[in-house]
Amino acid sequence: MDAVTNVPQPVNEPVHDYAPGSPERQALASRLEQMAAEHVELTLTIDGEHRMGGGDPIDVVQPHNHKAQLGTMRDATADDVRQAVAAAKAAAPAWQHMSFDDRAAILLKAADLLAGPWRTMLNAATMLGQSKTCYQAEIDTPCELADFWRFNVYFARQLMEEQPISVSGVWNLSTAPALMGNTVVWKPAVTQQLAAHYTMRLLEAAGLPPGVINMVTGTGQAVSEVAVPDPDLAGIHFTGSTATFGKLWDSVAGNLRAYRAYPRLVGETGGKDFVVAHPSADLDTLRTALVRGAFEYQGQKCSAASRAYLPRSLWTKLRDDLVSEVDGMAMGDVTDFGNFMGAVIDNRSFAKLSTVIDRVRGEEGVEIVAGGVVDDSVGYFVRPTVVVADNPDHEVFTTEYFGPILGVFVYDDADYDTVLRESAAVGPYGLTGSIIAQDRAVIVEAMDVLRFAAGNFYINDKPTGAVVGQQPFGGARGSGTNDKAGSILNLQRWVSPRTIKETFVPATDYRYPFME
Repeated sequence: MDAVTNVPQPVNEPVHDYAPGSPERQALASRLEQMAAEHVELTLTIDGEHRMGGGDPIDVVQPHNHKAQLGTMRDATADDVRQAVAAAKAAAPAWQHMSFDDRAAILLKAADLLAGPWRTMLNAATMLGQSKTCYQAEIDTPCELADFWRFNVYFARQLMEEQPISVSGVWNLSTAPALMGNTVVWKPAVTQQLAAHYTMRLLEAAGLPPGVINMVTGTGQAVSEVAVPDPDLAGIHFTGSTATFGKLWDSVAGNLRAYRAYPRLVGETGGKDFVVAHPSADLDTLRTALVRGAFEYQGQKCSAASRAYLPRSLWTKLRDDLVSEVDGMAMGDVTDFGNFMGAVIDNRSFAKLSTVIDRVRGEEGVEIVAGGVVDDSVGYFVRPTVVVADNPDHEVFTTEYFGPILGVFVYDDADYDTVLRESAAVGPYGLTGSIIAQDRAVIVEAMDVLRFAAGNFYINDKPTGAVVGQQPFGGARGSGTNDKAGSILNLQRWVSPRTIKETFVPATDYRYPFME
């Protein structure tokens, strides 16, 4: 085909609100009931073959009803991972030689399938497997993932169109087929495996060739032992804890001389994200930013608000309403659409958060003003908790909990400038943050002071909810490599550009005129 094609101009997938009586709500409720009654074998996918891993069985349960099993996987063994790596290598030549248009078509079809007939299936799997409400599942699964696929195709086309200049008699080309040319070994989190299982089936339905993406299940130990030291490792795209990413980086560094090329390392890791309120802040805006920012999806977002700095003049007006709102939040089974919150992801998270609450309760200078109640009799439920501490260096302002715990520091209004700078310096992270203020000069100053404290910065809003193509996501410091998922910047990390020069009338004598 000799045509010069254009990819579709991407737009963000509209978010369904699942209002009572809406057809999408009825369809999702039906799918939830069907899926909750099933027990799925959560297989590996290696070179297009679906089979169970060779290791120990691992059950996937509903976090809000942990006696209800959704499926069973088996931990991938070293041999499983070796087969996945071999399949990726074998599939690479054909995948790299497939035309850009054909590779793009697969992802664009996957996006349309996800936004259409597969939408309720992936939403239901996300809700049941990760205890997300219908709205949180909607924005994170069909909408964000479809956006990534559509926008990345668009960004890839831009990369390919960006060519060096050519002078008379010379033609220069730079090829950069990024997402279209790499083959992958994918290891999802155990708690996300149900949604990952159906995502893999969706990609296959869109026409993804066998071996291009090979999914292995389980804890990931075998991936670290087999895939990371492989001489052909080209890169790691990691989402998870700062500590785990550090271990991966150490492992890559230890194997550096064995690699055929320097691996690209991209990580989105931890966060201890802030809300700083100026005395000029609007109370309703502040309260909503705190509640949604801290407690949507049980605070289990790397971008969740987990520390807040509030002026005393506002806190005296805000406290009672905030406590009442937080303590009144509906929490429970996410299949009940009246609940704002579900359960935390698993028993390890529940135990960690329970320990934190027990540890800070009764500490001098610390007061739990809302929440502080946990219950794992049915599901792993941790009530949204607000902890007021009078020491800005307390662990509630420095340690990532990844759960529904918001630390609040109340400062004297006259100390705003000092507190603003302290909020930027405390802790190792630099992911998200927000300023709540009506005074424009204050906002301008905060943007400068907090420049390196948040890779995604919000003004008069919660520090969560980045949208692909609108707010590319990522932070630096202990929060990752800040490669901005949802932008062309991230895509550039997955290309190895090659420059080609063709001279139409080449020189035939080595001597230059100045030598005469």
